[in-house]
Amino acid sequence: MAISTVVSHRNFGSFIGSGQVCHGETPSDRQSYGHSSISAVQYVNKKMFCSKLYHPRASFSFRYVCQFSIPARDQLNREVPKSNSRSHVNLDPALVISHQTSKKVKSLNKRVKSRGVLECCLSSAYSDASWIQSRKLDKLGFNDGQKPPSKHSTVMRTRAEFKSEEHDVTRTELETLVSSEGENEASSLEGPEPAKPWWKQFPKRWVMVLLCFAAFLLCNMDRVNMSIAILPMSKEFNWNSATVGLIQSSFFWGYLLTQIVGGIWADKIGGKLVLGFGVVWWSIATVLTPIAAKLGLPFLLVTRAFMGIGEGVAMPAMNNLLSRWIPVSERSRSLALVYSGMYLGSVTGLAVSPALIHKFGWPSVFYSFGSLGSIWFALWLSKAHSSPKDDPSLSLEEKKLILGGNVSKESVSTIPWKKILSKAPVWALIISHFCHNWGTFILLTWMPTYYNQVLNFNLTESGLLCVLPWLTMAVFANIGGWVADTLISRGFSITSVRKIMQSIGFLGPAFFLTQLSKVKTPALAVLCMACSQGSDAFSQSGLYSNHQDIGPRYSGVLLGLSNTAGVLAGVFGTAATGYILQHGSWNDVFKVAVALYIVGTVVWNLFSTGEKILD
Repeated sequence: MAISTVVSHRNFGSFIGSGQVCHGETPSDRQSYGHSSISAVQYVNKKMFCSKLYHPRASFSFRYVCQFSIPARDQLNREVPKSNSRSHVNLDPALVISHQTSKKVKSLNKRVKSRGVLECCLSSAYSDASWIQSRKLDKLGFNDGQKPPSKHSTVMRTRAEFKSEEHDVTRTELETLVSSEGENEASSLEGPEPAKPWWKQFPKRWVMVLLCFAAFLLCNMDRVNMSIAILPMSKEFNWNSATVGLIQSSFFWGYLLTQIVGGIWADKIGGKLVLGFGVVWWSIATVLTPIAAKLGLPFLLVTRAFMGIGEGVAMPAMNNLLSRWIPVSERSRSLALVYSGMYLGSVTGLAVSPALIHKFGWPSVFYSFGSLGSIWFALWLSKAHSSPKDDPSLSLEEKKLILGGNVSKESVSTIPWKKILSKAPVWALIISHFCHNWGTFILLTWMPTYYNQVLNFNLTESGLLCVLPWLTMAVFANIGGWVADTLISRGFSITSVRKIMQSIGFLGPAFFLTQLSKVKTPALAVLCMACSQGSDAFSQSGLYSNHQDIGPRYSGVLLGLSNTAGVLAGVFGTAATGYILQHGSWNDVFKVAVALYIVGTVVWNLFSTGEKILD
């Protein structure tokens, strides 16, 4: 349809008025045409239409723009006498475009599939013409060297307001301006930008989850390597069983020391610095372990305690980070994935360490595993941020998703210890964590001995079977996480989901442990142990996710408190198991674990909640 509202100075191919031009002509209009065989204004009434046009950025607004088709314009040019074609006309230069420019605009309209309305083209063509905005050009005329037009030669006027002095601009300047502006607009409308590659579209919050997963993978790789390397080390340095036990326990000295402290640091200064510090600290301690062992036993004990200090801050810092980055709808599966990194780290350490020791000697385990921390730290510095607000590359959509969820965003200045310790759900966390870790540490610590004494497996077979529970836990932890998030997304309350998942994490292991005394074959016994640990992994979507539910701003401190109780359960439970075996049987060991699982189930279902109780 209509493609242009403009003409050159030699024809009247466009009429631009104040809105009344389409309703009838005026006496001055007739005079300007002389003795034309057809009234131009009458012809316009038949062949053109008016449409509103508002300039989006300029300081003026075009009220109406009259438009008509190419055939109508050509017919009008033929019917207007040539004697009048050179009449002096007062046209507003803000709307004068040459016929050549009109063709370019027509091509542009076809590309953007316009229906012929030129408002968008005019708007873009003049949006950046600041020199037009700053001048008042109401009485400019084009006369090819003739005298300025008289007051009776005005055809129509456009209601365009300018706030500066009058200035003459030649037709050539206008044509050049509009032509260049039209080309720029055409280039800017040439199709959408190409899609970003998938790795740039990957959610940043899950980049944080994967980095935490890698940190916990290294955490358990560096922890379990000593359980394999201690055998050749004890032969080389002539250590007895008591010394070996002392070395193994020295790790927990530092690990216990920084659980609560690490949570406080993370909640106050951010999880990025604390977790980064932890990984670097325990990696350096791992690399220094062979050197410390050669210097003497005291140096080795201090080095292992230092390694515990670094790993002690990992869980509280990670919990703080995920509380800020992960919305409630993704909390269970994100935590399950991170904790499965611990299980896979144990599998990797137990599987790789024997081969390294056999080929390169026992120091190679500590050097190779410890050096991996430097690679992780380089990625951590470039990709990680303590909060979504600190990440400048985070997309607006993802930021809205994260900040719109019920998650913690601000650091804390002080820890309200009295308020925290006065809440029943907090004590439900602490007691349940103790009961949970008692059974877990007993199974993981004494499992090789059970396989050897009860099932009559040799040490090689026992070592291979020790990997099976870790693999089972890694798989079922992620299954439990997806199940928990799905239930929440379908309308189940967070409290109900946490109680269901943790009840499975308690009652599942209790049931399978009671079946161990009834099985008659080693295969069934191994199956019961694997099922016990697999159901235990549902705790990642129960109590391990609950810290962020009840106090997202203090999630690091809460995990430090409950995990301290869990570490104490591991220390005391391991020692108590040895005492029970000395005076009883394996059935007695399992009965104690089952009793604590039941106590934990009762306490959890009575006092836990998924609602936020700490602001």
